[in-house]
Amino acid sequence: MLRLTLVALGLLAAQAVAQCTREDLIAATDSLLAAQTAGTPDTVAPLADTVVYLEAFKTADIKTGILSHALNIDFNRSLHDTTQCATYTEIVVTDKAHPYVIGTQLRFADGKIANISSLVTDQGDWLFNATGTLYWASQEKWDPIPEDQRDSREVIQAAADAYADLFNDKCDVGVPNGVNLSNRRYVIDETLGAVDIFIDFATVPDSHEFRVEKGKLRYVHTITVMGG
Repeated sequence: MLRLTLVALGLLAAQAVAQCTREDLIAATDSLLAAQTAGTPDTVAPLADTVVYLEAFKTADIKTGILSHALNIDFNRSLHDTTQCATYTEIVVTDKAHPYVIGTQLRFADGKIANISSLVTDQGDWLFNATGTLYWASQEKWDPIPEDQRDSREVIQAAADAYADLFNDKCDVGVPNGVNLSNRRYVIDETLGAVDIFIDFATVPDSHEFRVEKGKLRYVHTITVMGG
């Protein structure tokens, strides 16, 4: 009986993994990019019957949100988290008429997208510079890390948390102190050695994305929505 139970649990675990493969997550972020390019939010797939859609961590209407605007994407990169069934996509648009830097997390339930949360930044947001973001992001190397050299999820998250915790530290490390970065929502991609955290940065919505190499931070990308 015990052996049969273990076999059954193993089959259930295998089914759960099969619902969230890296290939499935890549297909989902590809569909997100295609939808953003065309301005057709209903083509993001696979969507659950009920989808929570957020912008700046507040409930919004997907039919009139940023995904309904056709944008010419100059740069994008996605993280794929097969453990949590979640993704993160950074999008840079340098269109002079209206530049953007956008960060979007997708979260899945039963193999379908159940939550879409985007941070949309443009002129007036913290240190916004789409052209500069494109330039520096294009210079960076985010190649997949050989399997035998990858950090664990725990190491990647710890490196990101150590950085985020500095903001609530009194040490003089060149960042504002006494600021609590709370309600952290992670997307961790061991293949890229990367993690994105959606954070309540005091009172404003924020994303911090990190590339971690051998337990140390290599790159940091931030998106902070100031709300005008």
